[in-house]
Amino acid sequence: METQQQTWQNMNGKIFQHSITQLVEEAIIREQASGHRLKVCVGSDSHVYGDAISYATAVVFIREGKGAFTFIRKEREIQSISIKERMLNEVNKSVEIAYMICSVLDTYGVEMEVHADINTDPDFKSNVALKDAMGYILGMGYVFKAKPFAFASSNCADMMV
Repeated sequence: METQQQTWQNMNGKIFQHSITQLVEEAIIREQASGHRLKVCVGSDSHVYGDAISYATAVVFIREGKGAFTFIRKEREIQSISIKERMLNEVNKSVEIAYMICSVLDTYGVEMEVHADINTDPDFKSNVALKDAMGYILGMGYVFKAKPFAFASSNCADMMV
């Protein structure tokens, strides 16, 4: 269940007062009425700043052939954790939002992907969480994308974290 403290904004910083499920439904209705075919991608990213971790979760709407727009949620946590735990926290935040919006997307026939900011190259530190993240996302029944195809997390959320 979505809590009151979850505040969503767009990439320009405009704050929305509605829940993500309401924002998603209103966006789908508006965009489909304009004739756009949509796909939604959900992804999260994080950065460590001293003893704090800043997270951003992005819900990206892709208009086929007509650009995209994004809703962003930012969070900050004070904790010291391993790279694997941080990567899995990112994935969990994405799956949490995917779960909240999946019934709305199903109602309107909109496809969804869940993006993980995890490198498929074992030479990168984030790779330690790849198998767990992939299993979690696929196990929930979602389409999984990792770097370099995970733009919702590695580009959109990354810009806001």
